[in-house]
Amino acid sequence: MSTRGTVLHSHGPGEQLKAEEVELTAGPGETLVEMRLAAVTALDRSTLAGKQPSVPFVPGSEGTGVVVSSEVVEAGTAVLVRGDGVGVTRPGVWGQYAVVPDAAVHRLPSSLEPGAALTLLTQALTAHTAVRRVADVLKGETVVVTGVNGLLGRMCAAIARSAGAARVIGLVAMEASVDAASALVDQIVRVDGLGQVGRELQWCDAAIDTMGGPVTGGVLGHIAPGGRIAVLGYKAGEFTTIDLHQLIGRDLRVLPVNLQRTALTPDAVGQALADIAPASWRAEYDVVAADRAGDALDRQAGRVLLDLTALRLA
Repeated sequence: MSTRGTVLHSHGPGEQLKAEEVELTAGPGETLVEMRLAAVTALDRSTLAGKQPSVPFVPGSEGTGVVVSSEVVEAGTAVLVRGDGVGVTRPGVWGQYAVVPDAAVHRLPSSLEPGAALTLLTQALTAHTAVRRVADVLKGETVVVTGVNGLLGRMCAAIARSAGAARVIGLVAMEASVDAASALVDQIVRVDGLGQVGRELQWCDAAIDTMGGPVTGGVLGHIAPGGRIAVLGYKAGEFTTIDLHQLIGRDLRVLPVNLQRTALTPDAVGQALADIAPASWRAEYDVVAADRAGDALDRQAGRVLLDLTALRLA
């Protein structure tokens, strides 16, 4: 299917984006999407700094919209577009319409507002990797999530539940608020700055550690034989003490979550969004008109989304 629409073209490093009307045709294995919102990501900034493969080039590696035509998704379906080279090795989503590979199209859960989905996606993929890929949480397991009061910790708890965990226990610092996390876990346990965990912490099969520091060593003492801990943060400190007698005697595994060395599976984006969809999330972002994309690129702080719905030739 073909259509005409306005896109933002980059004609080379350092040049301003220009709105231009083009013909877009979706071929075999491709989906035509009417775009609504697009994120301004670090990858987009890098691409526009001079790493685009050709000129003129349409940037934009993440966005949301509605399917116009596709062999794999029904027309009218709300989707998030990400992956398979979109916005990096092939034209991106900064336009009224985008032609993207079928593999880059992911259904958007109805309970997730599109702007929130784009804003939360990076954290959701990090949590998805930690829980489902690295820790490989299984149905019926007891899982501990440290730092469960933070956004990443809450997502790990939600994804552990979605993965089938029978019991999810959240660890938080003594002074931390637990209001946002209480609905996601079965139990809250406090941990002090020395990593000392209360006796009420049960044995667990797996732990997802977003805190690091002495907390990591403290949690190891509560993991059942053959269990594992996936470590993806160290805001409580970069160093910990590990009891090698426990580690060897109980056959425990300490698993680093390294996103640069962990390739996402084709269904990771859709699965991550589906995993977090049942919970309520607060997402903070600003929306600017697509014709002000240059202003959005100049901003160094905060999450910025482009409104593509009113993109027209000047």
